Amino acid sequence: MDETSLTPDLFHGLAELESTARGLTPHRLPAWVRRQFPDGQLMSMEAQPSGVRIVFRTAATALELVTHAKRVAYRGADRPRGGIDTFVDGVRASSDELTGGDVLEVDLLTGAMTPHGGPDHTTRLALPGRDARVEMWLPHNESIEIIALRADAPLRPDIRIQPAWMHYGSSISQGSNATMPSEIWPAIAARSADVDLRNLGFGGSAFVDPFIARLIRDTPANLISVKIGINVVNLDAMRLRTFVPAVHGFLDTIRDGHPDTPLLLISPLFAGIHEDTPGPGAIDPASIGSGQVRFLATGTRGDTANGRLTLRVIREALHDVVGRRTDDANLHFVEGTDLYGEEDAAALPLLDGLHPSPEAHRMIGERFSERVFGPGGSLRQAQWPSR
Repeated sequence: MDETSLTPDLFHGLAELESTARGLTPHRLPAWVRRQFPDGQLMSMEAQPSGVRIVFRTAATALELVTHAKRVAYRGADRPRGGIDTFVDGVRASSDELTGGDVLEVDLLTGAMTPHGGPDHTTRLALPGRDARVEMWLPHNESIEIIALRADAPLRPDIRIQPAWMHYGSSISQGSNATMPSEIWPAIAARSADVDLRNLGFGGSAFVDPFIARLIRDTPANLISVKIGINVVNLDAMRLRTFVPAVHGFLDTIRDGHPDTPLLLISPLFAGIHEDTPGPGAIDPASIGSGQVRFLATGTRGDTANGRLTLRVIREALHDVVGRRTDDANLHFVEGTDLYGEEDAAALPLLDGLHPSPEAHRMIGERFSERVFGPGGSLRQAQWPSR
């Protein structure tokens, strides 16, 4: 098999590629953001290529993708490995769980960190041997270096133009607790609607940051969605007085570059621990070593008189934000509890108290697609401007 040059036009859903000693690392945030605010949590999340795909056309019969993963594992509370999902002409052809790679093992009780090295991973595929569109979804929960892409026939970029959807959110949008990268809820919605996803879901890092608004402002898109609230609560990051102006400013900055693009504001999904109890959130120490880590809220239930934020308070605030921006005909609102509400939590519980199960990811993605992209949806593709 011949090795393919890994040019940027083979990649969808990322900001840039960084050259490394092994190969290339995909980044979801550009270098100027990483220089401006090199926060450890955000840097770890942006390097996990949630929503990033390698997309090409080929008549090959065989293909190999060689990667090297890097991840953090928590002793007594580790999560399943990441993977690479491959679709051929829109049909799933392979779901390949990663092996090897480098891991930093963290003991949550002592804080001790132990590094371990491991080998590269090779994803091997049998392809139909006719001209076909191949889409490889990279892992949503581990960072990787791409070392080589080999095939027994030439690969060329896919030139089909899809409507571009840019989405901003938290670990739920990044895909926490989903088992494979094409099964995170934004990917399910994007594949259902046949749109080109740019996922700006960052675990533990959706804080209405101005540099994210600038990035969205300067990036071409046909639809923009912004889902905020849970991280602000579980870090106890703001009070109501600062949160509301921050949201207005975030939307104002986006509008500087996208004055007429459909813009969707999404309030938080249901999460019982923070519905009426402010943050900060924490790991329940009793759950460590149980096989299922759980989170809890450490604030005082009902303590909102001085502007402390709960999910209910944030939903009311976001309703008010949209209500006051009546001059923006292309601003829309989706109530997060319509995507995952209290009754859904009873049927499909948040196993760790914060993040949807794989089944709930599918339900959320399907509901979003129906309510937003579907024939009766608020933002049908026919309404979208061209890029």
